[in-house]
Amino acid sequence: MTQHAQSADVGVPAWLPNALTVLRLILVPVFLVLLFWHPEEFAWRLAATVAFGVAILTDLFDGKIARRYNLVSDFGKIWDPIADKALTGAAFISLSILGELPWWITIIILVREWGITWMRAAMLKYEVMAAAAGGKLKTVLQSIALIMFLPYPMPKVQELLPFWFWLAWLVMGAAFVLTLVTGVMYVRDALRLKAEATAKGKGDQS
Repeated sequence: MTQHAQSADVGVPAWLPNALTVLRLILVPVFLVLLFWHPEEFAWRLAATVAFGVAILTDLFDGKIARRYNLVSDFGKIWDPIADKALTGAAFISLSILGELPWWITIIILVREWGITWMRAAMLKYEVMAAAAGGKLKTVLQSIALIMFLPYPMPKVQELLPFWFWLAWLVMGAAFVLTLVTGVMYVRDALRLKAEATAKGKGDQS
């Protein structure tokens, strides 16, 4: 049965997961325009936060739909992680530009994210690296932290939810720690896989 026929049987268009990925890419510049148009005004901040939240939801649903209905495609494999990194990267950098998140946090997180992405691609010649156990949780915590950081500088948020500042930093701190921990796990696994592949290659030659 073809992918198109199978998707038709369950009533899910084969193009839906990829369309959600494309929508996420489109929402990145939309989010940036909304955030920087009038960053000091609550309405624009709220609109930017909603745009970011919708983009995050597309990330949640495109993967679930693709896996559940066997609609995983080469396009999705390539562009889904790119869209993820573009979205969260844009949010981290934007918050640092606005002076609301220290640059050292943004730099460390982005170096880890893109560095691990590059390393996993480089490791394909040895073996496909499985996602780290805490990878999904790391992504969820990063997303929640960013959604909490986007509106909190607004006086209305500070008045209505005085605890928001501390809670946002608590989640961001947890996301930062888990980002580093999973990064170390990936490097450890990469070194192990490379050593095993090298040893196997030497054994095959003997």
